[in-house]
Amino acid sequence: MFTAAAESYDRFMGRYSGPLAPLFCDFAGIEPAMRVVDVGCGPGALVTELVRRVGADAVSAVDPAEQFVAAARDRNPGVDARAASAESLPFGDAEFDAALAQLVVHFMRDPVAGLGEMARVTRAGGAVAACVWDHAGGEGPLSPFWDAVHAVEPDAADESHLAGARKGHLTELFGQAGLDDVHESSLSVTVAHASFDEWWEPYTHGIGPAGAYYDGLDAERQSEIRERCEEAFSARPPVITAKAWTARGRRRP
Repeated sequence: MFTAAAESYDRFMGRYSGPLAPLFCDFAGIEPAMRVVDVGCGPGALVTELVRRVGADAVSAVDPAEQFVAAARDRNPGVDARAASAESLPFGDAEFDAALAQLVVHFMRDPVAGLGEMARVTRAGGAVAACVWDHAGGEGPLSPFWDAVHAVEPDAADESHLAGARKGHLTELFGQAGLDDVHESSLSVTVAHASFDEWWEPYTHGIGPAGAYYDGLDAERQSEIRERCEEAFSARPPVITAKAWTARGRRRP
C-alpha cells in the first residue's frame, strides 16, 4: 500500500502530518531529556519534530517501508531509524520514556498488538500516544475525495471502518492493550493549497486506500470523480481543515 517514493507521500499526506506533529507532541507531553520512539514514522514528519524537541540521539523510529526509513534517516542525521513493523519492535523492554504513533494505528495489521508493543518498549509510567484522522466523522483530510467517490459509487469502501478512525475507538484499543490513565481528545490542522491541481495530483499516485481505489478505476470514473471534487471547491483553491482523534495512556508499573 505504501510503495511510493517518500517525496510522493510528502505531497499526499506529509502536507497534513507536518503541521499535525507539533500538536501531537504537545498532547503526548514530549519534553527535553526524554528518549522517544516514532512507530510507523513514514518519511519522518514526526521524527523531525521529535528531533527538534529532544535531539537526534534520543530519537528512534521504525517503519515497514524501506524507502520511508531511508528518507527519515537522511532527513534527520543521527536518528536510529530501522525497518520494522509495529507488532514486532526491535527494541528491548522499557527503553523509552514515550512511544508515539502518528497516523499509523489504522494501518497496523493488529492494532492491539502494535499498541502493546509500544507499551512494552516504554518505561513504567511512560507515555504511549497515537492519533488517527477522523475518517468516520467525515472530517479527515481525505473526506472531500471520498465524498466525491460516494456520489459516484455510494457503496464504495472508504476508510471510515479503519481502527481508531471514529470517536472513542482509540480509547477502546488502548484499554485492550493494557494501558492505564487513557485520555482521548482531538487535534485539528488547516492547510491552504495553492490550486486545485496541487491538491488533486497526489491522489493519482496510488498511495494509501484512497490512491489504490482511484488507481483501480477506469478512465471515465476517474474523470468523473475529479470533476466532482473540482466542483466541490467552487473553483477556489482548496483549504482543508482536518481533524484527528488522539489518545494518550500510561504503561502500567
